[in-house]
Amino acid sequence: MNKKKGFFFRLLDGVEKVGNALPHPVTIFLMLCVVIAVVSHIAYLAGASVTYLGVDATTKESVDITVAATSLLTADGIRYIFTSAVTNFTGFAPLGTVLVAMLGVGVAEGTGLISSLLKKLVLSTPKTLITIVVVFAGVMSNVASDAGYVVLVPLGAIIFASVGRHPLAGLAAAFAGVSGGFSANLMIGTIDPLLGGITTEAAKMIDPSVTVNATANLYFMFVSTFLITALGALVTEKIVEPRLGEYKGSHIEKLDVVSKEEKRGLKFSLIALLIFLAVMVILVAPSNGILRNPETGEWLGNSPFMNSIVFIIGLLFLIPGVAYGMGAGTVKNDKHVEKFMAKAMASMGSYLVLAFVAAQFIAYFSYTKLGTIVAVKGAEALNAAGIKGVGLIILFILLTGFINLFMASASAKWAIMAPVFVPMFMRVGLSPELTQVAYRIADSSTNIITPLMAYFAVIVAFASKYDEDAGIGTMISTMVPYSVIFLIGWSILLIVWYLVGLPLGPGAGLTYLM
Repeated sequence: MNKKKGFFFRLLDGVEKVGNALPHPVTIFLMLCVVIAVVSHIAYLAGASVTYLGVDATTKESVDITVAATSLLTADGIRYIFTSAVTNFTGFAPLGTVLVAMLGVGVAEGTGLISSLLKKLVLSTPKTLITIVVVFAGVMSNVASDAGYVVLVPLGAIIFASVGRHPLAGLAAAFAGVSGGFSANLMIGTIDPLLGGITTEAAKMIDPSVTVNATANLYFMFVSTFLITALGALVTEKIVEPRLGEYKGSHIEKLDVVSKEEKRGLKFSLIALLIFLAVMVILVAPSNGILRNPETGEWLGNSPFMNSIVFIIGLLFLIPGVAYGMGAGTVKNDKHVEKFMAKAMASMGSYLVLAFVAAQFIAYFSYTKLGTIVAVKGAEALNAAGIKGVGLIILFILLTGFINLFMASASAKWAIMAPVFVPMFMRVGLSPELTQVAYRIADSSTNIITPLMAYFAVIVAFASKYDEDAGIGTMISTMVPYSVIFLIGWSILLIVWYLVGLPLGPGAGLTYLM
């Protein structure tokens, strides 16, 4: 007789069923473009318009601005659809930033630098700190985009098994760090310019002068790294491992030591990194540094250094990656470097398709003025309801966390939500950077419990190596404690941060003044 499932697992089964019924994100964006076209025409015929206090794009002064809905189904609108398709795509802010960064990351991953660094990190750690290091390494791996999913998660299971602990606990700890802590890091990763670009485009619907830099959430995410590491280790040792019990499987692992070639490669990469950093210091440190703002002398904010941060991130991976390959023997000539770059670009094929339709969606949203109208009306409703500050932040985090269960792609989801919520929050005095960081908390925290997350099936496959009966239910039930604790702990940190009034990053405040 089958044991009756509890309410919580029936709920998760329902979420999985609904999620599997959704079409591909590309199709969703195409459907949304059609919806915008129809809604814009209805709003146009109804004479929908709003008046608000905004920033004049020419004078940069605060003035009353009136906008009316523009239809995509009039002659002008249809001409816009056809004539703007290419420029919408090529002008899509996240496109170039992601591709440029991935060129460098692809080389570092292809040569084996990332894998060796992670292996070196965990092998040099005392057993009592294994959990902390695995979670921490998982959090830090998001600098290399999705590399942690395929490198560190299985490595976490191997590490735990090699020291006599349950391998699924190690896998869960690594997965929690890689995916649950995806937004946290001690430095800028590929997700920062990606989300920052989308946020910038959304914010410009209210204020054309706003630019959300890749470092917009740096301070908050720096502190978050230690919070997520501590919470992840606590959940692993106090909840997950006791629940899993003693491992009785036959799959015993032995972690290979860092090979002689890998050690040589790491030495080469360290030397290359130090040389690169020295060059950057020379370009930035002097008061008249080439990458400083020639007018103000600043190196943060609006400066050549910050404007080239994505290219710098790419070089930060590319140069040590090539050096590692030369030392480890994985790079024999320039053809190998080009091969790794090409492989990285090939892996971005799906993203390019998604970016094309997402770019059209955002452009249509802006052209029709629907985003502005929704933002103003939404802000007016929020003002009337008296929901501001902490209450509004909490509601937004909960809403985003729920939506993430059905649409796990951080960039695709933010491309839909940002044009609505960034302007709306700006209207009630919350900065685009704050809206973005609240989004990132929710998006990361519930990543690990949705089967719709791109790598979830891969994680289940990793788990089945140690437990043949492991399936989606196994992983979801294992990861739920992480998700709940991360969501609560991270939200509390943001609330405290907000109440104290700390900046989220260089030049990134919490409030926005119209």
